[in-house]
Amino acid sequence: MSTSTTASVSTHVLDTSAGRPAGGIAVRLAARSGRDADWQALGGSTTDADGRCKDLPALPEGTTHVRLDFAVEPYFEKNRADAQQDAPANRDSGARGAFFPEVAVTFAVAAGEHHHVPLLLNPFGYSVYRGS
Repeated sequence: MSTSTTASVSTHVLDTSAGRPAGGIAVRLAARSGRDADWQALGGSTTDADGRCKDLPALPEGTTHVRLDFAVEPYFEKNRADAQQDAPANRDSGARGAFFPEVAVTFAVAAGEHHHVPLLLNPFGYSVYRGS
């Protein structure tokens, strides 16, 4: 049983359209201490070549909710050829790099627990889940 009174968070991003980790994605971290509290920006990181953020800021004591903001549009603009290898050349979405330029994931955390939240990403969709 953990004796820590703070929660911790980690994430990684996988590009499912290319079948590999998504490196170079900026990730910002924010936290709040209650449903009605204001968000506190804590800083961020960038995914490494393995798609992981190994240096996200620590969460403050009393954190109950966390938000991860992923800036995915620059990643898809840089990797457009790989990302849209199976997509038709002309999409009606008007999106140049990605239909979803940003992904914001908000989730509840429990004190003393680690929360790993992977992002599975492609140019026209994404999914997240609580990992281990």
